[in-house]
Amino acid sequence: MAEPRTRNARRERLVGLLLLGIAVVLLLSSPTWFSRDESAVAIAQIVVALVLGGIGGFLVKRAQTP
Repeated sequence: MAEPRTRNARRERLVGLLLLGIAVVLLLSSPTWFSRDESAVAIAQIVVALVLGGIGGFLVKRAQTP
């Protein structure tokens, strides 16, 4: 019988932090698009940043729980 897969908490934490970092960069750079009158791009960038931030936060929190 196959053994259950073990989680790699360190890897989850690192990937989560990477996604959170990308989300921050996207959020901080979105005003550039608004200033160029590219509101659709800016809104899409904010949505992607929120999704990545949510996934990253979930992974970091999951890595902390046993």
